[in-house]
Amino acid sequence: MVLDWVLKFFCGDNMKPGQTTTLASADNLAQLVGDIAQTDGDYTTQIPALTIYRRSAATDPMPCIYGLGLGITVQGGKRVTLGDEIFDYGPGQSLVTSVDLPVASYVTRADSAEPYLGVRLELDGRVIAQVAAEMDFAVPLKVATSRAMSVETLDGGLLDALIRLIRLLDEPHLIPLVVPLIQQEIIVRLLNGGHGQTLRHLVTVGAPGQQIAKVIAWLKQNFTADIPIDDLATRAHMSPSTFRQHFRAVAGMSPLQYLKHLRLQDARQLMLNEDLDASSAALRVGYESASQFSREYTRLFGAPPLRDIKRLRESA
Repeated sequence: MVLDWVLKFFCGDNMKPGQTTTLASADNLAQLVGDIAQTDGDYTTQIPALTIYRRSAATDPMPCIYGLGLGITVQGGKRVTLGDEIFDYGPGQSLVTSVDLPVASYVTRADSAEPYLGVRLELDGRVIAQVAAEMDFAVPLKVATSRAMSVETLDGGLLDALIRLIRLLDEPHLIPLVVPLIQQEIIVRLLNGGHGQTLRHLVTVGAPGQQIAKVIAWLKQNFTADIPIDDLATRAHMSPSTFRQHFRAVAGMSPLQYLKHLRLQDARQLMLNEDLDASSAALRVGYESASQFSREYTRLFGAPPLRDIKRLRESA
């Protein structure tokens, strides 16, 4: 059933020469993931960067932070919204994020007969930079700055590398030695494929995208402080107007919106995990006004803090 769906997705009614191997690999990947995720849930693995997901029904949008990584929809459908943009990806498609981005993520197609199956592989920015420095790229960067998120169709080589990575879970004694090699291969293939532009902006020395990525990394560590936006522009070695322009191009939102997302996401985790009340969480993440915090929290998460945390705990 999975293979039939993937055949239709990749080829429509006309099979092209050389596609059989890719389609068989896609079916193999679905089988491997399904064998691991036999019931709904998030499955961490002995490969720390690798997580597998299963859902038997569509889900509500869940605001969260997507870090540097590769997401694969193996079966079903998923949607990620970034600001006003929508990124849909289905079987045989991948989503790459090159910096931490506040998004809303949800499963759009899943049922008990064909549950959503997904894979997430965290990527290492240092390895990306090292690999990119050794590669010769035939195509130059198209624009000075681009969105830090992209969706592409998986090619056969990347599918094969992912399958070999997951199969290593059956040989745990080989994981420390072999996983880094396969992860490097995956990065090479990503840089050399459709996601290459997204990742290369992260590591190209002096590029505006790299400067924005550095500011975003700094913000993630310092978002509770009082941070004038002009100071962020200085940190990026840009004028305030140029900084805002490049920041929005990368993150899909203004620096101020991004900062609010970081604070609200962290406050939600504090209330959920440390049992803080809304006022205490607001102060902890940098809000001076509890009422402003409650308004912005409700706007992002769809319910006031107390009701939202109660809903999360009940669903868990």
